[in-house]
Amino acid sequence: MDTTLSNIAKLGLSRRGFLAGAGAVTAATLVGCGDNGAVTSTVPTPPAAVAVTDVDILNFALNLEYLEAEFYLRAATGSGISAADGGGATVTVPATTKVAFSNAFYQQFAFELAQTELQHVRAIRATITSLGGTPVAAPALNFTDAFNAVAFQAGLNSFNPFSSDANFLIGALTFEEVGVTAYTGAAKLITSTAVLDAAAGIQAAEAYHAGAIRTIMAGSALSSKSTAGLDAYNSILQLLNKLDGTTHTTNLVTGGTASTNATVGAVYSPSSVVSADANAVGYARTTDQVLHIAYATLPGTFTASGGFFPSGLNGTIKQPTT
Repeated sequence: MDTTLSNIAKLGLSRRGFLAGAGAVTAATLVGCGDNGAVTSTVPTPPAAVAVTDVDILNFALNLEYLEAEFYLRAATGSGISAADGGGATVTVPATTKVAFSNAFYQQFAFELAQTELQHVRAIRATITSLGGTPVAAPALNFTDAFNAVAFQAGLNSFNPFSSDANFLIGALTFEEVGVTAYTGAAKLITSTAVLDAAAGIQAAEAYHAGAIRTIMAGSALSSKSTAGLDAYNSILQLLNKLDGTTHTTNLVTGGTASTNATVGAVYSPSSVVSADANAVGYARTTDQVLHIAYATLPGTFTASGGFFPSGLNGTIKQPTT
């Protein structure tokens, strides 16, 4: 049952997708069954890894930037990426996406995030063109079913990231933290110093975003004395660990819990503004790990679509090999 639940999002995320996903799990676990019901040790054969260029890596990043820009533009304005910026593919969203923010700060923050991610899209497209490559167009995206499936797998109810300030921040932080780790992990694949410098700059912007959102969420929870939003996000973090097969997450906590020290008096536990390891070094994810999160598939699954990308990413890097 646990295996089935953790694969619901693999092939579609609707009721039809649930049935297909359950079938895929059965096929994956019972491959080679004979008439007597015996299970053989046959496992799926991973696809061969492909050589990638800097343009391929940039197009991989561009897919992720399309996802983020589309999300923020929808939340801030109700509309998505224009055709001039590579948009035009099918985007599945709730009936209303423009968030009714509760105050001007949240609204302005959403506009800033939208503008930043749109600039990332434009910068990467321009860089690819300058290298003699062709920027991929925005892929088909699915925010409605994907977020619902992620929430369900994380043990939550249905989830609409456009329905409130709190939900918007949870959705935003999910994308930002995956983005930070994706750029960090891809850095070692880049051969051009100029491209690496640009990628590092974008990674820094994503990290600023993630840190800001973590700070806002932790502060809000502390002042409201409610950790409901943090608990929901931490459940999603644990799901991400299952999807990428790592522990590359730091739970979001408020801090503020005081203990008494005889020398210095009250000592407050820290909040978790930075997602990092024991040495305070930020995490990295491989392209395969990012793909598993994007498609909502487990390691060892070689499906090249699903989750937030119902038709897969565009470009060379689109199918997990691990």
